[in-house]
Amino acid sequence: MIAVQLTRMMESPRVRDQFHMMYGSREGAIVSQVERYTRVAKRFERLFPDNARPLRFFSAPGRIEIGGNHTDHNHGMVLAAAISLDAVAAAAPNGSRKARVFSEGFDPVEIDLDNLEPREDERRSAASVVRGALAILKDRGVPVEGFDATVSSGVRTGSGLSSSAAFEVLMLTVADNLFGGGGMDAATRARVAQEIENTWFGKPSGLMDQMASSTGGLVWIDFRGGDARVTPVPYDFARKGYAIVVVNPGGDHADLNDEYAAIPLEMKSVAAAFGRETLRGVRLEQVESSIASLRGRGVTDRAILRAMHYFDENQRVAEQALALERDDLPRFLELVVESGESSWKLLQNVYARRDRQPLALALETARRCLDGQGAWRVHGGGFEGTILCFVPAGKLGAFVRRMNGAFNEHCCDILDIRSIGATEITEG
Repeated sequence: MIAVQLTRMMESPRVRDQFHMMYGSREGAIVSQVERYTRVAKRFERLFPDNARPLRFFSAPGRIEIGGNHTDHNHGMVLAAAISLDAVAAAAPNGSRKARVFSEGFDPVEIDLDNLEPREDERRSAASVVRGALAILKDRGVPVEGFDATVSSGVRTGSGLSSSAAFEVLMLTVADNLFGGGGMDAATRARVAQEIENTWFGKPSGLMDQMASSTGGLVWIDFRGGDARVTPVPYDFARKGYAIVVVNPGGDHADLNDEYAAIPLEMKSVAAAFGRETLRGVRLEQVESSIASLRGRGVTDRAILRAMHYFDENQRVAEQALALERDDLPRFLELVVESGESSWKLLQNVYARRDRQPLALALETARRCLDGQGAWRVHGGGFEGTILCFVPAGKLGAFVRRMNGAFNEHCCDILDIRSIGATEITEG
């Protein structure tokens, strides 16, 4: 049954087009994805033998941050993109009042639809995401019912590619399509996913991750006023001879929550000195001309430097988008490197420990390996996270070998930008 359904799906021109937009055209990519979807479907059949309803398939991508390091939480601008790594689900209604979700590598989730309030004991768990998705959709008038789902995610936890946002957006996409006719638009879905992360999952976050996953493509997002104005920036780096590589040098985030939290707090302390909630309501000239008075009022030197990074980075995002629009790739790559240098020097999110500095070592190794070609920068949160590199195709093999040798053999993710966001895979 499963094999027949998937074979029929892949004979559909629409599904083949969807898969190419989602997973690119690298050799073997589509074949491996068909095998993956088959495994997910067979797992559904094994785990839910009593559910004979037709299976439906859904996908939500991870994301990369290309420009705008730590700007979104102060209503700044970012350049972000959905990627070819995703979370996928096979799902079907089950006619009950319970949602049952089995994700590879995680504990099974079972949610009672008559009890959808946030639970303290579920914080930072998959169960909190499923509960939050159902609760919000129900409050919005969607007639949610029970369903079964099996999930497989190619967005590794801790990879810096936003596995949590991909799962949040995926669960919303599943439930909205099963019970709401898929009526939620991409921007709304992203905001609801952020609400799930903030309220049910229990993690304060900006909107960049969810917006990139939900909308797809390479996008310039302006968060002025707390809103999100999304502008597509179509660009094919592969056609220009560059691979996008995210390198995870194996850092440990476990005890760095305070370091991450300090960045928005310190930026906002500068804004508060000018009577503003965020830095978007302040001008760089105001900060530069008020350094002495800011220091005299207890604003730290690091907070001032981080504010300077914010203003410079916002301007860089706009310049990056313009460079791509003009097909000025050399200037774009220069700006990527400048962004990384600013994160290292002003934002100061490259290392937090004296004896362990994997991100700094990865950045310097990438710089030496690329030798003035391509680009390298801090990616996402920083500290002991990941770096983002644009690698000339002719150097890709040597680059991956160099990074694998320095860190670990699975430290590099070679990515394509995915042109569509969260979606249901459909034949019609």
